[in-house]
Amino acid sequence: MNGGRLSDEDREDAVDRLQRAYADGWFGPAELERRLELALTATRGGELEPALADLPDEADEVTEIVSTAGNIVRTGDWQVPRLLRVDSEYGKVRLDMSRAALGSQTDIELCLTYGSAVILLPSLATANADGTRTRWGTVTCTAPGRTRQGRPHVRVTGELTYGNLVIRHPRAWRWNAR
Repeated sequence: MNGGRLSDEDREDAVDRLQRAYADGWFGPAELERRLELALTATRGGELEPALADLPDEADEVTEIVSTAGNIVRTGDWQVPRLLRVDSEYGKVRLDMSRAALGSQTDIELCLTYGSAVILLPSLATANADGTRTRWGTVTCTAPGRTRQGRPHVRVTGELTYGNLVIRHPRAWRWNAR
């Protein structure tokens, strides 16, 4: 967006971005209202800048990870993008989001030919794998499937031609004291 005249589409894009940031916890309702007013009354591109100034770049919202023969592993404290595309021909995929930072809605698109995937969710997260297809494997999701207010939701779609998909919460380890 430059300093030129704004179209309705430019304002709608700004409003969508502000609503996503609010849903992801970037600011509270009063700040959302203030920023929405700025966005909806802006007539030039420069007038949108104060409303969108400290939001994450839109480029950070989509990440693609591609591997031909190696495994793909993400674990620990990492920022999960709004959309994560994972493409692997022969490797396994392990996405451990149990200690990761993620927004209210995360979409994961899988394209795995011969590999399997395990996705570990944060303890209160919900997940839906209804959009996932497999020809010779299984899809298992033990997390609650419906979205719940205030909890992260992960939607997994895509195709695993000859592999399995497991979506679950981390296992709690118990020590037997005898």
